[in-house]
Amino acid sequence: MEKSEIREYIEALIISVVLAFFIITFIAQSFLVDGSSMEPSFHDGQRLMVEKVSYRFSAPRRGDVVVFKYPGDQRRKFIKRLIGIPGDEIFIKNGFLHVNGVRMEEDFINGPTYGAYSAPSYGPVQVPEGHYFMLGDNRRNSDDSRYPDVGFVPKKNLVGRALFLYWPLNQISIIKPPPIFERIESNR
Repeated sequence: MEKSEIREYIEALIISVVLAFFIITFIAQSFLVDGSSMEPSFHDGQRLMVEKVSYRFSAPRRGDVVVFKYPGDQRRKFIKRLIGIPGDEIFIKNGFLHVNGVRMEEDFINGPTYGAYSAPSYGPVQVPEGHYFMLGDNRRNSDDSRYPDVGFVPKKNLVGRALFLYWPLNQISIIKPPPIFERIESNR
């Protein structure tokens, strides 16, 4: 092997590493579902592709499945469903979530919705400017915005939006917000 051929391999390797770093940091990244907080929508061990570009140019939408940095430890990442945007009023009563006065008929969740620590109600609270209200789809087993350790999630903590499920291969699917979120009017 000539010295120039070895140099080409090294240069190609360096370019590949830099390109991979750029893509993972700014464009898209694989995310492993860890735990049961998003059941029945997503299960432990599934893999999602998360894009990191759209929230730089447009506002997150209700119903998006979002990966965000856990406020208590920025190295940990959570996956939840975005329920409330800035200005929304969130209220939980009698097992149902209400957003801006609309009772949510959520056929995609696991069981009824209660407040923190199984309290019968939560709120009403208003989502502050620059923050978002997140809930897991498995409402009885999810550390989310109902609890003080998570609370309202600041926009700067949002990593990206889940685009599609790609593992296991027999479950490949595009991730779309449930249609119920289209009925909610902004409370601004």
